[in-house]
Amino acid sequence: MKKILAIESSCDETACAILDEKLNILSSVVSTQIDVHARFGGVIPEIASRMHVEQISIIVDNALKQADVSMDDIDAIAYTVGPGLIGSLHIGGVAAKTLAFFYDKPLIGVHHLKGHIFINELLADFEYPMLALVVSGGHTELVYIENEDSFKIIGTTLDDAVGESYDKVARIMGMGYPGGPKIDKAAKEGKAHYQLPTPKVDGLNFSFSGLKNACLQLAKKLERNGEELNNNDLSYAFQEVALNVLLNKTLKAMEEYPVKTVITAGGVAANSRLRELMSEKIKGVKLVQPPLKYCTDNATMIACAAFHDLKKGKFVSLDTASLSDMSIEE
Repeated sequence: MKKILAIESSCDETACAILDEKLNILSSVVSTQIDVHARFGGVIPEIASRMHVEQISIIVDNALKQADVSMDDIDAIAYTVGPGLIGSLHIGGVAAKTLAFFYDKPLIGVHHLKGHIFINELLADFEYPMLALVVSGGHTELVYIENEDSFKIIGTTLDDAVGESYDKVARIMGMGYPGGPKIDKAAKEGKAHYQLPTPKVDGLNFSFSGLKNACLQLAKKLERNGEELNNNDLSYAFQEVALNVLLNKTLKAMEEYPVKTVITAGGVAANSRLRELMSEKIKGVKLVQPPLKYCTDNATMIACAAFHDLKKGKFVSLDTASLSDMSIEE
């Protein structure tokens, strides 16, 4: 049974996983940098790169030990080729290329978002065509997937990604980084107290900068009036508007692009309210939402996507460049 060793280092997680072709997870090791970057209110690219350098060899070694295999048992090396922080991508790329060269293994370059999409195969067989709602700190996209080789972006954010907006609104409330889990938790205690505008964008695109700015202006207005901002209520108001935008655009996309499967992907797919809304409103198709522990960046998702290329013999060369900006359509 073929095995892939996969490396993910696109942002602030250093990860390595080993899977077999039946998608059995033999090992999955992730070293997160959240506690370090939280001190700065967000990811600092230079620090992220340095920490990847410190961790990458340890993580790969731990993954091999956890899986109880040697490099001789590995059939291919996969890594995230883009998009992401270029310094971080380079560290994972160099590690993967070094292993591929030294042990004479084929090399597979994986698009980061395809990893987030194909991780859902751990739960269910895909029925094409599919619609993917890809939501994270750096991406908000609706992707129409005709088959495993055909990806078409039919909607994207015109400004902030939804996960980025969560972080910025959490900063307004002094809640710290990362903002997504903190707002999700606070919103459960909140009430429909504050009124926020729903972003108006034509078609299937998104915009969250206006919503973020409305939160900022509300906080400033309350401060001027000597009133205290209720973080739970603002979390509730912001989250209801933002997530209903995601839901309604998904429903609109389903009308324009009939599909058999709808999936969510990315870090924001872990949001409990989004999962609840999708379960309640997405009807008549198969709905697949990723396991919570695999919503954030990990190497298991890179391996899941890489097996599609392994089966087709689709490999990359050792001089393949990592790309900070890379469309899923490429």
